[in-house]
Amino acid sequence: MANRITKLFNIKYPIIQAGMIWASGWRLASAASNAGALGLIGAGSMYPEVLREHIQKCKKATDKPFGVNVPMLYPNIEDIMDIIVEEGVKIVFTSAGNPKTWTSWLKERGITVVHVVSSVKFALKAQEAGVDAVVAEGFEAGGHNGREETTTLTLIPMVKEQLNIPLIAAGGIATGSTMLAVMILGADAVQVGSRFVASIEASSHQAFKNVVVETKEGDTQLTLKELAPVRLIKNKFFNELQELYKKSPTVDELKALLGRARAKRGMFEGDLEDGELEIGQIAGLIHDIKPAEQIINDMIAEFSEAQKKANHPFY
Repeated sequence: MANRITKLFNIKYPIIQAGMIWASGWRLASAASNAGALGLIGAGSMYPEVLREHIQKCKKATDKPFGVNVPMLYPNIEDIMDIIVEEGVKIVFTSAGNPKTWTSWLKERGITVVHVVSSVKFALKAQEAGVDAVVAEGFEAGGHNGREETTTLTLIPMVKEQLNIPLIAAGGIATGSTMLAVMILGADAVQVGSRFVASIEASSHQAFKNVVVETKEGDTQLTLKELAPVRLIKNKFFNELQELYKKSPTVDELKALLGRARAKRGMFEGDLEDGELEIGQIAGLIHDIKPAEQIINDMIAEFSEAQKKANHPFY
């Protein structure tokens, strides 16, 4: 399955395991990389020295390429970037910020840089900043989302139309058939998040994994647009948000309800009532928790089967 992305990262399959907060530690990243995908460690929920420990353990657990995802709004980002360079990480995915801030600095140090965007406008800005590839993430995705609310089905071909560098699709992708669909639309690869949350190796709490498997269509919703749009599972915390919205809350009132460590409480500590449970709409198609290797193998098998079906005339 060689293409621009597999060559760029030196991986077997054009699948990226997303670097998600509270889910993507060294166990998941190394398992994904060992299975032929590109594993990413999610730095967004790690103190700098915790990230260093995860990178070191990942290097021992795999001899395959892996990377680190860094939200650029992270308060200790200088320390994070220094550790990435010191530990010899060669692939960095940046998100939630201006790609001009760190792309040149990273590339000067021999690091391949990918930036996550939610619109054509920001995809072009990332390309202009010199990134090696772009992840275009649709509105279906879990966690923090773009304000444009553009779905993957429309975002990918619109970005492809104007982008010259490799394109990775994200948002609503958890099966081989959805992988084929976005690649037909122009993507060179897929970034998969929610499906890997429901993996054995994910560092997220078992109770959260179980809820993901039980999630049905319509059980997630985008909210907190005044702060940073986030897609999460409807629970007690979500219902409290809805009640607050009826009173036309100020940004400060929303921040007060959100509080601190709400995502950690839900996804890492397993508080299913008062925690923030971030997951994508595709959770409605996730029915089991299994090893990362099996997730990847199943996706590739489904992809091949979907390709065969696509060769049959529809009319």
